[in-house]
Amino acid sequence: MRFVDEAVIKIAAGDGGNGCMSFRREKFIPFGGPDGGDGGHGGSVWAEADVGVNTLVDYRYTRSFRAERGVNGRGANCTGRSGSDITLKVPVGTTVLNEVTGEVFGDLTEGGQRVLLARGGQGGLGNINYKSSTNRSPRKTTDGAVGEIHELRLELKVLADVGLLGLPNAGKSTFIRAVSAAKPKVADYPFTTLVPNLGVVDVDRHRSFVMADIPGLIEGASDGAGLGIRFLKHLARTRFLLHIVDIAPYDETDPVHGVNVIAAELAKFSPTLASLPRWLILNKIDLLPSAEEVDERCNDIVARLNWDGPIFRTSGLTRDGAMAVCYRLMDAIEEQRAAEDADPALAEAEQEKRERLVQEGRDRIRELEVRRSAERRAIRLGIDPSELDGDEDDDWDEDAEDAPEIIYRP
Repeated sequence: MRFVDEAVIKIAAGDGGNGCMSFRREKFIPFGGPDGGDGGHGGSVWAEADVGVNTLVDYRYTRSFRAERGVNGRGANCTGRSGSDITLKVPVGTTVLNEVTGEVFGDLTEGGQRVLLARGGQGGLGNINYKSSTNRSPRKTTDGAVGEIHELRLELKVLADVGLLGLPNAGKSTFIRAVSAAKPKVADYPFTTLVPNLGVVDVDRHRSFVMADIPGLIEGASDGAGLGIRFLKHLARTRFLLHIVDIAPYDETDPVHGVNVIAAELAKFSPTLASLPRWLILNKIDLLPSAEEVDERCNDIVARLNWDGPIFRTSGLTRDGAMAVCYRLMDAIEEQRAAEDADPALAEAEQEKRERLVQEGRDRIRELEVRRSAERRAIRLGIDPSELDGDEDDDWDEDAEDAPEIIYRP
């Protein structure tokens, strides 16, 4: 199944049915009076998190959803039937936003959680509602109210406690295969993972956490190179980042340079994301022939990075040291959860940080999309896209002789 983590859809709740104007016409009742019924309510649109749904692909091709309209009222004081609601099934971890205003309708983080997206219109009133002692034969009704209409953006962010970072072919997929039941593709030739993978890491009875394998970043990813930065938003809910480093890269590149590249891309995407706890995982120690060479290579990398955080040496292929990382992670996650439960202020601060991270990432992605759109337009017009940077994208030079006169008004 194709992995889709964003979709823009249009939804419309059902309109309310119109009220009916009717009068009783029965034998032996010469002055029957009004009996027009009310219109039915329009159907509403809901979103529900479903654990059986893993992607937003259903909303990539079907983009319009409309709930049923309420039935008009009828005579004999018959109220019209209300329109049926519709429920949009989305993956757990989906955020629903108004595409125009940016308002967040809901963040569905638990299976079965529901949020109202568009409320159906109220049904109109029949003329029986306007009967009074001074108006025995009212000829007034009301039409049903119009249902709400919205253009929504669905954003899926995977629910994971730990996220894996690193350059392509650093061994992230092999690592998550070693510690969980996830089975991302791995092979003995260089290639990159294209979509995030999730794995549940069981460290003990009733002790587990979720790990996310994020597609590898390359230098310039924040400017759209490679797969870009669109998958970094999936780290918004993580508590810890594992930076996987290949200590023996096949192309003999400098691992220290790779770590600095990833750190720079994180900071460009979101300063808040770059501030999350990051652990250094020196991976693929099985590729070096001796323990002495492993020590020499790892000590050199740590010294040149001036790293002061947790450091581990692992081999995803042989699983050497992999579970030790998971045990330490489980302890750290439980400690953080306990601290948040004991201190509501800390929990609120952590929630604000996650919301800030999400907003920073969203702003950065939209900024990149706008710039890409401008570059494509420039290419169609025969303009060098590089000229769009800086102040060179002005429509004209005001100091030129043939420039139009511009009058600035307060």
